[in-house]
Amino acid sequence: MRAGDDKQQLAALYERMYKAMIAKDSTVLDEVRADDFVLVHMTGMHQSKPVYIRAIMDGTLNYYSAVTEELDVDVDGDKAVITGHSRVEAAVFGGGRHTWPLSLRFEARKENGTWRFTRSQASTY
Repeated sequence: MRAGDDKQQLAALYERMYKAMIAKDSTVLDEVRADDFVLVHMTGMHQSKPVYIRAIMDGTLNYYSAVTEELDVDVDGDKAVITGHSRVEAAVFGGGRHTWPLSLRFEARKENGTWRFTRSQASTY
């Protein structure tokens, strides 16, 4: 597969992930993340894949919309780094509903022909 095809797949995966977060679609949230996935929040808190998905499903993390403003995809064989800047409307950890300029830096790997996120680091921009 050409690197351009991988970049398109990874960009689509990024958008699919946000749609699943908004819809609270646990099946897709599970599919797009590798079993060893870790999210590092802006606070430095680490969440494993099951803990992160559970927080979305139980309303600890609520996502309402996401508009991607910039997306950079760098592919190196079966590994990739995706950096997205998105305006994300969310209410998290009991706080009020706000729109955040959220930067997510993802690491991904291709397993059996399928890209999955392995790590994400959140910050604002």
